[in-house]
Parts: sequence; C-alpha cells; structure tokens
Amino acid sequence: MNSFCTLRSTQFSKAGWRMTLLLIALLFGWPLAHAEESYTFAVVPQFEQRKLFATWKPIIDELSRRTGITLNLVATQSVSEFERELSRGRYDFVYSNPYHILRELTRQGYVPLVCDQTPLRGILVVRKDSPIKTPTELDGAKLAIPSFNALGASLLLRADLEQIYKAKPLPVDVKTHSSVYLQVANGLLPAGGGVEKTLSEQDRTVQAMLRVLYTTREMPSHPVAAHPRLPAGVRQALQRALLDLASSEDDKKLLLHVPMTNPVATSMQDYTPMKKWGLEAYWVD
Repeated sequence: MNSFCTLRSTQFSKAGWRMTLLLIALLFGWPLAHAEESYTFAVVPQFEQRKLFATWKPIIDELSRRTGITLNLVATQSVSEFERELSRGRYDFVYSNPYHILRELTRQGYVPLVCDQTPLRGILVVRKDSPIKTPTELDGAKLAIPSFNALGASLLLRADLEQIYKAKPLPVDVKTHSSVYLQVANGLLPAGGGVEKTLSEQDRTVQAMLRVLYTTREMPSHPVAAHPRLPAGVRQALQRALLDLASSEDDKKLLLHVPMTNPVATSMQDYTPMKKWGLEAYWVD
C-alpha cells in the first residue's frame, strides 16, 4: 500500500510541477519551452509547397526560438483541404484568407492577432498584348483563380465583375496564385484573378507579360490567427514575437516574401465590415 501511494504521489507531483511551470510562464511572460507544449501553425496554400516551406519555415523556427513555444508548420496540398481542416478546428495557429476567419466567427472562432498594415486588393490580369480592354468582355470567358474561395482573387473579384460590369466569367481553379499568372502569361487562359501582393512576388519576366485590367476595393490583409482554446498567454506571446520581428532589420527580411512588410496588431473588429459585401453567394463548400 505504501509503495502504491508513493507512486501515485510521484505521478501527481510531476503533473503538478508541469502545470505550475506553465502557469508561472504565462503569468510572468517567460519563454514557454519548459512547459512542453507544441502547437500547429498552418499556412493557406498561397504558393506551391516548396516555396511555401522556404518562405515560412524560417519564420516559424524564429518564432519558436523567441517564444520557447514549439511550432510545427503545416501545409496542405490544396486550399479546399485547408478550409476543411480549419472548419474542424484542427489548427492552433493559422495564416489565412481573411474571409476564412470571418466565416469561422460563429464556429471555431479563430482570433486574429497580426496582419500586414498594407491593405489587400484583388486584381484582374490579362496578357499585356491581350485585345481585352474592359472587364465587360469577360462575360462567359474562362477566368483562372487560385481557388474558388480566395478572397481578393476570386470572391470579391467575381462579385465586382458581376455587380459592376454584369460579367459572369467561368472560374477555373489552377490551385495557386503563381499558376494563375503563368496560365495567363502563357496564353492558356484569357484572364486571371490575383492580388497585388502576390503579383509583386512573381518573376519580373512574368510580371512584364501581364497587364492589370481591374483592381478591387481594399480589405484587411491576411491575418495570423489563433484558436480560442489556446491560453491567452500563448496567443499574446506569439503576437509579440511577430510584431518584434519587424523591429530587427535582419529578422524583418524573413517576412518580406509572405509578404508582410509592416506587421501590426489586429482583431476581429477589422474584418467584420466584410459581412456586408455579399461574398457568401460566391463561396463554394
């Protein structure tokens, strides 16, 4: 009996000690490495996977170093897979389309933490030598998009084309922003939807072959958000670390290819005005 009680007491002490360390770390803002916690950090497939990992892995590693939190980068093969897992609450931290976060407001309730201060704007691109002069001409034409539910490159762009220009193009999902620009540049599709930020990240040769035919209204940029199940201290630690990255010239370079050139704190209040834009009509489950 004494041995059993000693064993139970030892197990309880270890569990209690781990909990005590976590509480102390959160209360005093200490690094959380000793709390033995790890979290997933999922990134919407904005690029093909090799480029996505080359862009985000150094950022995730630096955030882990600064916070003491073990972060595991997750990249899905498609946006639809990302959306499915997001709706199930599988991710702890995410970098995602703003409308994804808005749709999850009454479900998973992801909490926006940081976004780029520069607003996001969707663009409609055609080849520089294309005879298309106005978006009206795209009624019934094929439109390359990175995914059906991409905010600036599909949802808002298609809403504007229909509501302003009475044009309903036929969206073609080509999986990534880079593929959109290449499809149009190579003449495989007559037009494509993207955003200003991703166009600026393309090879200069590709950019030189394209012409921006239309630009949408501004919207808040993609946020890094956290699932509400995470302790407030963990969320705050990651938010501080992301904001601090921009204070160092060397570390700031890590964010340039996201691109997130000027990260600022954000909240759901910045995104709720989009509820009035009627984008739900263009969402594909």
